[in-house]
Amino acid sequence: MQQNFFGRLARALLLSPIIAGGLSALAAPQAPDILPGKGLAEHDFFYAGEAKDENMYIVRGGRIAWSYTHPGRGEISDAILLPNGNVLFAHQYGIDEVTADKKVVWSYPAPANTEIHTAGTHGANSVWFVQNGNPAKFMIVNKASGKTEREFVLPVKGNGVHGQFRQARMTSAGTLLVAHMDMGKAVEYDLEGKALWSAEVPGIWSAKPLKNGNVLATSNRGFVREIDRQGDVVWEWTQKDAPEYNMSSLQNAVRLPNGNTIINNWFNQWSNAKLDPANLPVQAIEVNREKKVVWALRSWTAPENLGPSTTIQILDAPSAR
Repeated sequence: MQQNFFGRLARALLLSPIIAGGLSALAAPQAPDILPGKGLAEHDFFYAGEAKDENMYIVRGGRIAWSYTHPGRGEISDAILLPNGNVLFAHQYGIDEVTADKKVVWSYPAPANTEIHTAGTHGANSVWFVQNGNPAKFMIVNKASGKTEREFVLPVKGNGVHGQFRQARMTSAGTLLVAHMDMGKAVEYDLEGKALWSAEVPGIWSAKPLKNGNVLATSNRGFVREIDRQGDVVWEWTQKDAPEYNMSSLQNAVRLPNGNTIINNWFNQWSNAKLDPANLPVQAIEVNREKKVVWALRSWTAPENLGPSTTIQILDAPSAR
């Protein structure tokens, strides 16, 4: 009886609003109360996130101007706003292209026992993508005919399909830059499948070609690195460079024309507890070359609840920055 009484008393105290509020206040801050920059009005951007609901948004002038929810299962790991206003996105179990008025104009379902987490356009009428599987493949498919125009097998470390690849990108030279997540390295291939360049990046999630010829690689182990063609790290950002921000899971980084870098901060809805409204994390930060945070995005409440962040595509006019 005495144990039951004290057990009930302990649970009552923990559930008390006063005690619960105190525990929340004692939690480590996710980010400063006042953030640098102009919030949603800092940039116009296209935004998508790996989350339980597959949502995408276009933000203009500090407001959501367009949104779309994919009704299927899976997770959005890659999405691109195309010049014609359509959105091309990979959602684990396939690729869709949707118009501004939310009509699906092209789809490619992932074959059984495969996953697709990255895709892009190739020429006017074709789409390239990396298909996780056994074997894993790079493919280019014509949207009109459905014909496979090119493919080659990509090496993988093991048989686990889900962890093989996330984002890849075509370069201006017509080569393919791949983030081998399971192998912990970035590799550049020609379209015959020959490896041209590689660099070790433990925990790599994305690799993007930069205009200066270097590669911007993001690791889910908490760092972003700019790597030159000799394999040397010429710039690196880590959590230690912004200790006041809890950057719990990095997936993507984007280099802006002014030299700044936007780094996303993904919130895992599958393994984490619910967000604390009194202690919300940022969804992204922008840092300059000196690694100072000049903008932070935190938009978790209606009517501009963007949800978890995976990919941010800046849409500013060239003269805006």
